[in-house]
Amino acid sequence: MIESYMDLGFILHAIIPSWNSAALLAGFFIYLAIAGSTVPGKLIPGVALPDGTRLHYRCNGLLSLLLLVALLGVGSKMAFVSATAISERGLELLSTTFIFSFLVTLVLYFSGCKSQSKSSSLKPHISGNLIHDWWFGIQLNPHFMSIDLKFFFVRAGMMGWLLINLSVLAKSIQDGTLSKSMILYQLFCALYILDYFVHEEYMTSTWDIIAERLGFMLVFGDLVWIPFTFSIQGWWLLRNKVELTTPAIVANCFVFLIGYMVFRGANKQKHMFKKNPKAPIWGKPPKVIGGKLLASGYWGVARHCNYLGDLLLALSFSLPCGISSPVPYFYPIYLLILLIWRERRDEARCAEKYREIWAEYRKLVPWRILPYVY
Repeated sequence: MIESYMDLGFILHAIIPSWNSAALLAGFFIYLAIAGSTVPGKLIPGVALPDGTRLHYRCNGLLSLLLLVALLGVGSKMAFVSATAISERGLELLSTTFIFSFLVTLVLYFSGCKSQSKSSSLKPHISGNLIHDWWFGIQLNPHFMSIDLKFFFVRAGMMGWLLINLSVLAKSIQDGTLSKSMILYQLFCALYILDYFVHEEYMTSTWDIIAERLGFMLVFGDLVWIPFTFSIQGWWLLRNKVELTTPAIVANCFVFLIGYMVFRGANKQKHMFKKNPKAPIWGKPPKVIGGKLLASGYWGVARHCNYLGDLLLALSFSLPCGISSPVPYFYPIYLLILLIWRERRDEARCAEKYREIWAEYRKLVPWRILPYVY
């Protein structure tokens, strides 16, 4: 009993934000703001908005990330920064980032309410329900000092996830607890994150960018949920030793590769179709419903097949932890619930937007995520 109270007291003390954690977060954001506007990268036009305008995105995330990791590596080698700083302040950074997300969304809410803009990006959408508008956001693409905040926050979340993982890896090496499980988890996550930035332009045509307004839901999801919950497996492996057999490693790699193939292939097909509706899919002319909906390739297998790939990838991040505890499986379980909820929202919106075209697509492609199951 005394030990549990001590553990609780340690957690409560560790979760209190500090000036050091605030400085780490501020330095990270300042770097991203500077790198985002100065590091070379392709300028990608976004999807046409309802008013006919297009936002443009500088897709230099990969180079910005590699430069940041290199700078931190050199800084760690020269003892300017500690490679384990993040892993030693995980709870502090979590609470600091949560408070920042809460405050910034309050600013977004009040500035959005005052906006007089008529453009699709900045026109305020006010329902009159304060909680609803704060949660889902008021403006589609708010900017700060010429920075597209939605694109900025999702980039910060993905980079933050890798930085947390690398710090956990450094802590594992320092403590002498590095295992095959940790290496496998780190490898899968690094490949996934690097691939995300290699194909960063695909993000410009996703639902979050083109349709979701920027409120607490997206800001919290990008800055808190992605980096701090997607890295739970790494934190767990720091304190739990798992010995994987060779067949288990091979099976885990197989799950990752299949998930990656489906996830990346589906998103690439959708992105290319939006750029060129006549581009071949799997070597054949695409089947298009009503001139708008792609029904070829992965999108002819299931209406949200990209979600299947995402779920398999999430599972592959947790499998290196074995099956002794449900804790490392929080991410794939949460993701399953989230994607089913999101899929239902998508279905409702598409049914309203495309009407009879969507009904025809549903008849042609009856499966939602997993063929013959759901």
